Amino acid sequence: MGIRAIERAMRVLQEMNMQPYTSVGHLHARTGLPKPTLVRILQTLEHAGFVENDPRVGGYQLSALVSSLSSGYHKEPMVVEAGRPWAIAVTRKHQWPVSISLLDRDAVVVRFSTVPDSSVSPFHKTVNMRLPLLTRGMGLAYLAFTSQEEFELIVGMLRNSGDPEDEYARHPEKLERLVRTTRERGYAVRSPEVEPRNSNTIAVPIYNENDRVVASLGLTYFISAFPSQSDACDRYAAVLKTASQEITKDLARLSKSLLS
Repeated sequence: MGIRAIERAMRVLQEMNMQPYTSVGHLHARTGLPKPTLVRILQTLEHAGFVENDPRVGGYQLSALVSSLSSGYHKEPMVVEAGRPWAIAVTRKHQWPVSISLLDRDAVVVRFSTVPDSSVSPFHKTVNMRLPLLTRGMGLAYLAFTSQEEFELIVGMLRNSGDPEDEYARHPEKLERLVRTTRERGYAVRSPEVEPRNSNTIAVPIYNENDRVVASLGLTYFISAFPSQSDACDRYAAVLKTASQEITKDLARLSKSLLS
């Protein structure tokens, strides 16, 4: 049996990591924890130095000390190693931040991001951000293109989820239309029904040499920078697909080098 207070604090940290700033009301809506409990957790984390309360914006944000929590973690998946230079290259050419995400049971987690290399990023940081599979571009880019066996296993877990962003898993016809449309496009986009609504993400799957989806690659942009979503997709979907294909080639080379 886990320690409930620690579990709650970790849920709060995970949710805060998805937003530049957040409020008690937002955390209550996302975690379901009582507001008095959230206030105590935030005060504790603030006292420990992991959270800052900025009265100028009326919200809480994570402090730089949070990065120390991952300082002892050194293992990096090979797909991230293969994808890093391509993600950086896309950002250098097109300015927008690019991320690589890996599946984590019933969501994807951002494992690499070029946010620090982008001057026009909608986010201040995205690494370790946990993204739902049905409403977020990078999540859907993984789920829609994975094998049927894995797809069914994941959707089975999502049906039992209490997260509103997993609701489509309980509506087979809606889910089928969403997946079919995504596959026909060859890329995924973020649902317009979720926050933040001032930006969007275009994402594609990354395959290994055995044609299995192992990650997703996404580019995030401000909606106001383009006349429509289709304009942005016309410009960047092909760029991401090409980068994904090159990552697959480099991933195969890295795998062979380890075996030789």
